[in-house]
Amino acid sequence: MKKILFVTVIGLIFIAGCTGVKTISTGLENESYLVFVGNPADYRGGVDVSVDENLSFKAEVVKDNVDRPKGKVYAISTGTHTITVSYEGNLIFQKQVFVSAQETKKIILQ
Repeated sequence: MKKILFVTVIGLIFIAGCTGVKTISTGLENESYLVFVGNPADYRGGVDVSVDENLSFKAEVVKDNVDRPKGKVYAISTGTHTITVSYEGNLIFQKQVFVSAQETKKIILQ
């Protein structure tokens, strides 16, 4: 009887200890962000943004905050991009920018 109990206890310990080592390796996601800063009252309804002439979207303009951007940020891929911003058909910003992984680039609208 002692042998059966001993084998059962050893078997339970063996089964409970078989979870193994699990490791997870992660890095930074390969994307960066844009935030559009200006006076929101001047850009009611948002601005039209074009990235490299192949990605277009409507963006919200937020007030400048020194610590961190509040409001909506827009994800784009890393690298060099040509950003074009227009409001009611008028071009208000066009520039080539470089953004690295996990960087938030402020586009300041005058």
